[in-house]
Amino acid sequence: MKSLQYYWYQPNYFVWLLLPISWLYCSITIIRRRLYQHNILKSYSARVPVVVVGNIVTGGSGKTPLLISLCEYLLQHGFRPGVVSRGYGGNVVGVKQVLENDSAQMVGDEPLMICQRSKVPVVVGADRVAAVDHLLKINQCDIVLSDDGLQHYRMKRNLEMAVVDVSRGFGNGFCLPAGPLRERVSRLSTVDIVVYNGARAGFFGEPSYTLKIVDLRRLHGEGSRSLSSFAGMPVHAVAGIGHPARFFLQLEENGVSVIEHAFPDHHNYQQDDFSGWSEDCIIMTEKDAVKCRHLSLTDAWVLTVTADFSSMLESQLDLKLLPLLDHAKNR
Repeated sequence: MKSLQYYWYQPNYFVWLLLPISWLYCSITIIRRRLYQHNILKSYSARVPVVVVGNIVTGGSGKTPLLISLCEYLLQHGFRPGVVSRGYGGNVVGVKQVLENDSAQMVGDEPLMICQRSKVPVVVGADRVAAVDHLLKINQCDIVLSDDGLQHYRMKRNLEMAVVDVSRGFGNGFCLPAGPLRERVSRLSTVDIVVYNGARAGFFGEPSYTLKIVDLRRLHGEGSRSLSSFAGMPVHAVAGIGHPARFFLQLEENGVSVIEHAFPDHHNYQQDDFSGWSEDCIIMTEKDAVKCRHLSLTDAWVLTVTADFSSMLESQLDLKLLPLLDHAKNR
């Protein structure tokens, strides 16, 4: 049976049955946002700038590599960033600072990946306000990056970045549940920076960043090799991310003969998921790797990517983000 997400991106009449619920959902999101805008509902203001890196579409848009590269950008400019995340897929009650040796089953796959890659403090919690408060109490951070949370209006933000995956766009253009939108497309006109992930496509402008391959390393033990060395080889490609097709295409563009294994986003892997091919050559995403280290996989490799900023995005950050931080530092 096909998932609802399939129908969001394929022409069909089924979603029309859900439109009344979508209109109600959209109206509630608009009213809720305006209540916060007019201070009828109160937002929490942190003592340091808060930057939200989110999107208006459910599912993966490539936010995590972008957020890791933003951490690197801020560190290079002498700032001390920290990250808050909901910790989706984990089982943390309340709030918790992520440690590099934590399990993804506890803290969530994306927060653990961010912690291990960026080496900056990461705190997870369903209540982002409580997560920001906890982060600042136990760490010397001068800026907070929120992994997602564009619609978490109780957390006051100083700058909003919305990521758009140009390969998928906005699906059928409807709000949940008839379509993939958390808010109407017009919401993008109100954010500070719209970040386009991917190559030029249709009405989208030039890409703000592209996913660049960093390395390919063994899941277990030492060793690395180039992706080109797999050219022509049949390889099992594993992706439990929001948009697996992007990962499969990246491998195919590098000459790999891909046997696709798409799992649900944030999938909790078990040995049985690899039944019959656990000893074959496997390439997986870094997000999947943090959940597969306990499994017996003989020839598994992890593809690490980074968000390669365009000159346009760097200019936007220099113009809108750095002055915000300089002002906060001089207060």
